[in-house]
Amino acid sequence: MNSPRILEIRRGVLEKNDLLAQSLRARFDAAGVMVVNLVSGPGAGKTTFLQATLRFLREAGAHPAALVGDLATDNDAQRLARSGAPVRQIVTGGNCHLEAEMIASHLTAWGIDLNALDYLFIENVGNLVCPASYDLGEHLRVVLLSVTEGEDKPLKYPVLFNSADVAVFTKIDLAAAVEFDRPAAAAAVEAVHPGMTILDTSAKTGEGMDHWIRMLTHFRQTLSQRTLT
Repeated sequence: MNSPRILEIRRGVLEKNDLLAQSLRARFDAAGVMVVNLVSGPGAGKTTFLQATLRFLREAGAHPAALVGDLATDNDAQRLARSGAPVRQIVTGGNCHLEAEMIASHLTAWGIDLNALDYLFIENVGNLVCPASYDLGEHLRVVLLSVTEGEDKPLKYPVLFNSADVAVFTKIDLAAAVEFDRPAAAAAVEAVHPGMTILDTSAKTGEGMDHWIRMLTHFRQTLSQRTLT
């Protein structure tokens, strides 16, 4: 059982994080860049999905960039850099999630011009628990669920799915092979977050990626109009 002292420390950490996240969001709004936080469990295909997203956006004439969180390596950043988009790795040193302070400090060290970007993607550490509590200043939180993970993940990790804005089913090209029950997975998402948008995608075949890119474009246009009013 957690002691009152431990609970107070946690509350203070989260309050500090939320204040910095609000400051980051105001900074992103001023620069006109839309920030997307990608969250999932390990092996859901975040990096492959993000690499395809960066490539599709660049081909459409947009200017995306990515911050990539990992416990110990820069392997994901090396893969994402092949898209041609600016990429920076955040090695957390064992921390199971990214925090707003990490985003702020790496943006400063990176020195990237946010005003020159249309999108900034944050690939969070592969974890279905810790990232749910930490606002990173994002405008859109997207949770990825691979068809290989099982249909009940939303029910097992409701806080993360409830905190997200969009659910993306990845590796949909493998759905038949692994006997993925899409209606059951969608029902699990609906149970913890009624009405949440669900997309089916395959970064390998490109299935559903056009719908994903159109959604991002529409959301950014809506965000820009809201910021200007």
